[in-house]
Amino acid sequence: MTARAKRAFDLAVGSPISLVCCPVIALLAAALRIVLGRPVLFRSERIGLHGEPFQFFKFRTMTNACDDHGHLLPDRDRMTDLGGRLRRFSLDELPQLWSVLKGDMSLVGPRPLLPEYMPRYTPFQRRRHEVKPGITGWAQVNGRNGLTWEQKFELDVWYVDHWSLWLDVRILWMTLRKVVCGEGISQEGHATMPEFMGSPAHSRRDE
Repeated sequence: MTARAKRAFDLAVGSPISLVCCPVIALLAAALRIVLGRPVLFRSERIGLHGEPFQFFKFRTMTNACDDHGHLLPDRDRMTDLGGRLRRFSLDELPQLWSVLKGDMSLVGPRPLLPEYMPRYTPFQRRRHEVKPGITGWAQVNGRNGLTWEQKFELDVWYVDHWSLWLDVRILWMTLRKVVCGEGISQEGHATMPEFMGSPAHSRRDE
């Protein structure tokens, strides 16, 4: 599948999904405004196609609670009940539909990660940026945050090498099933996913 065909698929599928989800997005935004106050969106810089940065949005799921030294508390201590429910069914990801329509993201692709991870990638892992990042991806339907970073990158690069229209359709269908079951939301011992510090030297792939 060419990049142009993938973009057409994103618009053809993403546009009606966005329209259908508008009432849900408005309702969730109102609920978060009551529970967490402003802002209701979490915004940060992420890395997209060819390593280019873009603005990434999702619904806030945590407070900004800090310890006595002004440092943010661990994720598990800042996660709200509402935020946990949103993450349970991936509803916190809905604002990324705007990024898909805008062209910064795709419906399917490797998840967008933080800029500080870039120097920590091996050449093999950096290949995940050969396609646009996605709301869901091959790694998300094969373990999500229950995987190690190395496993996720292996799956991301596999997707880069095998992406097609039918694979995207398959991943979207598998995502729906995963969301209903709420599988792989966090890694054992963590509320979300621990920071990627780089792969151990003995396990690095430099292809």
